[in-house]
Amino acid sequence: MRIVGTGDLRSSNSAPDRTVRLGMTPAHGPDTADGSVVSAVVEFRGGSAMIPASRDVVHGFVARLAERGVQLADAFLDAARLVASELVTNALRHAPGPCRLELTLVDDGVEIAVTDTGEAFPTFLPRDPARVGRHGLEIVTRLCDEVITKPHARGKTVYARLPLT
Repeated sequence: MRIVGTGDLRSSNSAPDRTVRLGMTPAHGPDTADGSVVSAVVEFRGGSAMIPASRDVVHGFVARLAERGVQLADAFLDAARLVASELVTNALRHAPGPCRLELTLVDDGVEIAVTDTGEAFPTFLPRDPARVGRHGLEIVTRLCDEVITKPHARGKTVYARLPLT
């Protein structure tokens, strides 16, 4: 793992298959009023190890939020880890190549964004308790206030806004 910038990942997993940037970065969304937000960015090269690694990154990011005095719901860490791992799992399953995980504190939530090289948009299936598997986006949409997919020149980014409290 290569750490660029400031911050501490606080992860025992030191796999060399990702690049991490932590710290203050310029805001990239219209929701931010002060021009800077706390964020973490991880570039994964691929492979199934990026799924548990995404949960480790979330754990470190949430620890940094708590250190800064950000008020979080008791279940926030578990929900954030679940959302990130579901989105990264979808990127691994449905898109060739690497993916990028970005966590950003914005207003009263954390934006969890996963960028991949796949052109197809996620398929939101109707709720079906009898279905085995393929419940990831259903879980993400129930936990998050907003889920948006935006295409770009080399794939897409799925943004999920998880409320802090």
